Amino acid sequence: MIKRNRATISKFIIHKVGNKFNSATNVFSEDVITFDEESYELMKPYLLKPFANVSESFRFNHHANIELNEINSYISQIFSDETTFVEISKHIVTHLFEQSNSAQIKIGDVIIALFEDIEYKDVVTQAVGIFKIENKINFFQTFMEKDSLDVFVQKGISTKKLDKGCLIINSTDAEGRIVLSVDTNNYDAQYWLNNFLNVKYADDNNQHTQNYLEMCKDFSEEVIKEDFGIHEKSKFLAKTVDFFKENEAININDFKEQIFEENDAHKTLFDDYKKQFETVNDVLVRNQFAVSDIVLKKQKQKIKTEIKLDTNIQIKLDIDAPDAASEYLEKGFDEVKKMKFYKVYFNEED
Repeated sequence: MIKRNRATISKFIIHKVGNKFNSATNVFSEDVITFDEESYELMKPYLLKPFANVSESFRFNHHANIELNEINSYISQIFSDETTFVEISKHIVTHLFEQSNSAQIKIGDVIIALFEDIEYKDVVTQAVGIFKIENKINFFQTFMEKDSLDVFVQKGISTKKLDKGCLIINSTDAEGRIVLSVDTNNYDAQYWLNNFLNVKYADDNNQHTQNYLEMCKDFSEEVIKEDFGIHEKSKFLAKTVDFFKENEAININDFKEQIFEENDAHKTLFDDYKKQFETVNDVLVRNQFAVSDIVLKKQKQKIKTEIKLDTNIQIKLDIDAPDAASEYLEKGFDEVKKMKFYKVYFNEED
């Protein structure tokens, strides 16, 4: 996450990116924008505010040589020689255009900005931002017509939501230059992250936490639910979240002992699934790492624990109460109705 208190925009340009599948071409600007005070005060938080709470970071990737990553190369040139900003910004848009490998990829405005005095992890430095505006909203404009006010509709950019953006920090660690990304319309995340930026997650506790929780979610869906039912799936997920909340660091052996207790068969299933998950997703799930609270909070919101029944009834289990499902929910079979049932215990109802 960044701090933007002292940040300023030193260079700013807007181009339009088309889509080669529907014959929409690029439109390039030839010079940077000079802001008036009102526009500047709106633009800076619009571009930077979405990154204030971004915890996961990326690093540039390339199958042969990281210096051959197009965006990494372009950004390096800007940091080395700011006079190339306008020319390089056009190359960036052209590269984005070349990744429009589907007619579904939206055309839009592309903002490229050079920021000064961005603070990232106590380092104050430069950053280049690349932002794609895909959606515009309708708004009313009034005007005077024959001594009366009239109204017409225009389309414009909303200052409340950024569609896509990345912030490339002029700072490196052992893995390379730091990249932050946001994507509100993440239906085409492959296009933005993999094809355009060609980045991978940083090998840090944020990524370790995410990999482990993603694996647990998939394990609950593909193994627990399939073999033991939705009820057991929800219990497993609730116990997993509870374990992460109660421990600052995760050890896979401690995790298995607490979650599966004496059930060695489940431990074996989990070990086997971990190997499969790593192979299929080309990731390494660490056996020991520190928990990222920010990632845990985000992933927890994605975990679904509803039990949906074919009688149009849903039972929603509280992910923060891992013991409730086993203590207050029973599953059985009614011989008279020839139907399965759930029995729920409670004291009061709202």
